[in-house]
Amino acid sequence: MANLKRNMLELVKNPEAIAKGEEPEIEKVWTPAFISLRVARNAIQFINDIELEVSESDKFDKLVDFVANEIYAGKITKDDIYNRMHAPGGKEVLWDQVVFVAQGQQSDETKNFLAKKG
Repeated sequence: MANLKRNMLELVKNPEAIAKGEEPEIEKVWTPAFISLRVARNAIQFINDIELEVSESDKFDKLVDFVANEIYAGKITKDDIYNRMHAPGGKEVLWDQVVFVAQGQQSDETKNFLAKKG
């Protein structure tokens, strides 16, 4: 199969254990191997529509929903994002997922990980 671009999110596997002082275990969740052009078109529409939202919390909820259901196609849930993603910088990480689909730009972290991998 062709080398299709993918992106990833890092989610914490053990948030309850971390609260007790244990080290975090990180799960890398990859986008599906194939993301249709329809999802890219939806991402562009999402970018345009999100600016019209009034409240920041509504924008955030829609961002989480789009990432979980459109980009990751149900591989992760909104609850996974809300409960297992580290908060500092999390909004930017989610936004980068939308930009990846709309424009094909992988994050530097993903590029570095893939370069080391092989």
